[in-house]
Amino acid sequence: MAAVTAVGRSAPEWRGGFGRLWTAAVVSRFGDALRAAALPLLAVRLTDDAFAIAAVTACGYAPWLLFGLLGGAVADRVDQRRAMWTVDAARGLLVAGFALAVGLEHASIPLLLVLAFALTTLQTVFDNASTALLPSLVDRETLGGANARLMTGQQVAGGLLAGPCVPLLLVGGAFLPFAANAGTYLLAAALVASLPARPPGRQPRPAGSTLRAEIGEGLRFLWRDRPLRAVCAATLLCNIGMGALIATLVLHVTRWLHAGTAGYAAGLTAYSAGSIAGGLVAQRIARRTGRVRALLFAGAVQTAALLLIGWARYLPALLVGMLLLGAMSMVWNVNQVTLMQQRSPGPMAGRVASAFRTASASGAPLGALLGGAVAGAYGPNGPALLAAGTFALAVVSLIPAGKPDVSVVAPHDDATRRHLTP
Repeated sequence: MAAVTAVGRSAPEWRGGFGRLWTAAVVSRFGDALRAAALPLLAVRLTDDAFAIAAVTACGYAPWLLFGLLGGAVADRVDQRRAMWTVDAARGLLVAGFALAVGLEHASIPLLLVLAFALTTLQTVFDNASTALLPSLVDRETLGGANARLMTGQQVAGGLLAGPCVPLLLVGGAFLPFAANAGTYLLAAALVASLPARPPGRQPRPAGSTLRAEIGEGLRFLWRDRPLRAVCAATLLCNIGMGALIATLVLHVTRWLHAGTAGYAAGLTAYSAGSIAGGLVAQRIARRTGRVRALLFAGAVQTAALLLIGWARYLPALLVGMLLLGAMSMVWNVNQVTLMQQRSPGPMAGRVASAFRTASASGAPLGALLGGAVAGAYGPNGPALLAAGTFALAVVSLIPAGKPDVSVVAPHDDATRRHLTP
């Protein structure tokens, strides 16, 4: 059975397509962040109904639960490069139409709901295709470095650069952030379309194969792969905790710490800064420890950070906690995605990614509901302590998968891969 090392030791080449994919991802994330910041402000202008405003956010979650598995199966059936640029072009046109509606003062809450739902539905295809495409653009041993550079660039664009631009754009009109987002989608589509065409690298589908059967193959593969199954369960637990924290963080800062909106903004900035730092060290940590042990380390530090946030009632402790939380979240994300790419057979990469994302993403809305209930019953710091508990459970659940650390098996060795154990 062919095997390669678990952690790459070199940076990816910017030539050969990765540089263009990186630029497209960063540009697209910048536009997404503009829209994400402007959309709630527009919703508040359109209605005072808190439920209607929350429904806009809910529509951003629902398609992953409804169509996430289907998006992965579609990504494995089609040319991933073409799927990505087609989806980005469609999203660009949708958001451009919405920007026009806002400019003409025809925006409404139902239109916001439709936009949020449609964009996330398209995203289920785009994200799974992107995960499956990256291993064909870089050498396999540089996947970790490639993921770290992608995620760090996206965090800089979306977490630090986009926020200050929104007030400046809003001076020119409420439609401008959406028009800018449309432009970023179209630019990203052009960049992805310019990527070199590559052979599909997949076996022809059996006669009579259906999307339902192919989705089932992805689910069974994820279930049978013990390390990936363990990481998926741990990520689900982490998402429950993060959902609880994010949904109530503004209450934690303003009502428990009495730090006001400035404290809330400082906490988000600390998280973004930590994420960038985490992207710079994620591959170094994995190189020393292996990918699963890197996840164990990240989860343990995040647990400590959440305990600090939940117990220490002063703003500097929150900032330190958010900085550590952001850094280790990036370490987790880089190594989790890379491990999934390395252990998934190429022809099934989209389906395995969609099964993983759909299962783990379901924790966020559940965590948000739990966070609201805990904050109401035990105080605004309760969700942070709840999150510390779920992260601790995630770390414990990962310990068996890290002994010994997981090896990486060549992606085309499918017959043996089906029953691989670490």
